[in-house]
Amino acid sequence: MEKYNDFEKIEKTAKVRKKVKNVIVYTLLSFWGLMVLFPFYWMILTSIKSYSAYNSEYIPKFFTLSPTLQNYVEAFTTVPLARYFTNTIIFTVVTTALMLLVTILAAFAFARLNFKGKNLAFTIFLSLMMIPNELVIITNYVTITNLDMRNTFAGLILPSVTSVFYIYLLKENFEQIPDQLYYAAKVDGTSDMKYLFKVLLPICKPTVITIAILKVIECWNSYVWPRLVTDDELYFLVSNGIQEIRENGFGRENIPAMMAAVVVISVPLIILFLIFRKKIMAGVSRGGTKG
Repeated sequence: MEKYNDFEKIEKTAKVRKKVKNVIVYTLLSFWGLMVLFPFYWMILTSIKSYSAYNSEYIPKFFTLSPTLQNYVEAFTTVPLARYFTNTIIFTVVTTALMLLVTILAAFAFARLNFKGKNLAFTIFLSLMMIPNELVIITNYVTITNLDMRNTFAGLILPSVTSVFYIYLLKENFEQIPDQLYYAAKVDGTSDMKYLFKVLLPICKPTVITIAILKVIECWNSYVWPRLVTDDELYFLVSNGIQEIRENGFGRENIPAMMAAVVVISVPLIILFLIFRKKIMAGVSRGGTKG
């Protein structure tokens, strides 16, 4: 009987400790979540305040009783924000499509095809990740300038159509597929390309989707390279457009309108991540696990 009582006390103590631990963990996570989300809340709040109301606040207020959408109208009418959006969509879609094609073919070659020097070539290929991005940008800038491709979509897109990391990630994912499946397909007369697109890609769909989404986010947020190769407003992306608004538009004076432009630019990526967050997590964890 005493042993039973002792066991019951230990069980109750363990439950209490678990509850306390959960309370502490969720409290810290909630606090951290508020810290992370507060800038987004402040950005949206500022974007719906009128210009006069914002300037009249000596002490910033955490709410507004008279929200307005006029700032969003000014963001699209005062500056060519719609053009920046169109340029960014073209750049993002074309770059992501070409990158996926290059990444899929390269990963398949390194994962399944046998050719002389494959391991050496892949080792040298991986070593490119050790080169600082600044050096790559300088080389790409000189190349694009010499080819007279500045202020063109080709100059924006071509240096971004490959990624060593994405090729490595997809190669590791392809290698998780049993070799017996590949040999069986070859016995049935299936070509390498048909095996790739009919077998491998459907199985590795989460990783491919993850790579595509990460590339979209990378393209949408791209700033340094577009800033270097474009000085014509006709080819500005949203990131450069925001900088142009801040320097030469209404950004320094009309902060609410500036925030409205930032909200419009940020919302598509937030929605994209919320929709595909589970696939992103699944793809990254699958690509990083071998077995």
